[in-house]
Amino acid sequence: EGKSRQAIGREAFLERVWDWKEEKGGAITEQLRRMGASCDWSREQFTLNDHMSGAVIQAFLKLHEKGLIFRGQRMVNWSPVLQTAVSDLEVEYSEQSGHLYYFKYVLVGPDGQPEDAFIPVATTRPETILGDSAVCVHPEDPRYQHFVGREVLVPIQGRKIPVIADSYVEREFGTGALKITPAHDFNDFEIAQRHSLSNHVVIALDGTMSKSVAGLGSPQYEGLERFECRKRLWEDLEAVGLAIRKEEHL
Repeated sequence: EGKSRQAIGREAFLERVWDWKEEKGGAITEQLRRMGASCDWSREQFTLNDHMSGAVIQAFLKLHEKGLIFRGQRMVNWSPVLQTAVSDLEVEYSEQSGHLYYFKYVLVGPDGQPEDAFIPVATTRPETILGDSAVCVHPEDPRYQHFVGREVLVPIQGRKIPVIADSYVEREFGTGALKITPAHDFNDFEIAQRHSLSNHVVIALDGTMSKSVAGLGSPQYEGLERFECRKRLWEDLEAVGLAIRKEEHL
């Protein structure tokens, strides 16, 4: 019909779900029966049955009251096309040809002004620079040890973020310095949790750059599709002398 679930609304969407269940819902159980599954089919239930939904809510409430579960911000796989979260079990990973972008994170001097010194960082997704919360290095890396505890400037935005140390960093990959974007990378999120870093969601659910980028100092990218933002941001980094190089990467 060319309609989205958002366009028809929640109630109408649930009606469609029930219609689909009535039409197709028995297919799996019929297959199980033919395979010889020995179940008490008289007790078959559907997730959206009122008493089943109520039981789930009650179970979660009891667990919360006992302090066994809590609600917190976490990373999920998200599809900008389907507009829904995707289970880890349903994600299929594949190698793709792309680029590794090397750029400069300029150090902040004692007077609060930018220095000539910088930390080189490499990323496959330059658009996520706009949501960076730290630059992370390995605590035993002699190239960067003396920078830990200092601040650097987020390119284009000019925000000050800390240089931190964490043993997760692979010294041999890229430059050995890792940009941390907690809201858009699973590993970065874990590092951010350990170091109490801020989460900046700079890519919206539809895959465009969110309103947050304006508040973080880069309103020129708000609303851009993420791949277009990647292209424009790299051009801007080249224009201001913060780009180092771009190389093929698998």
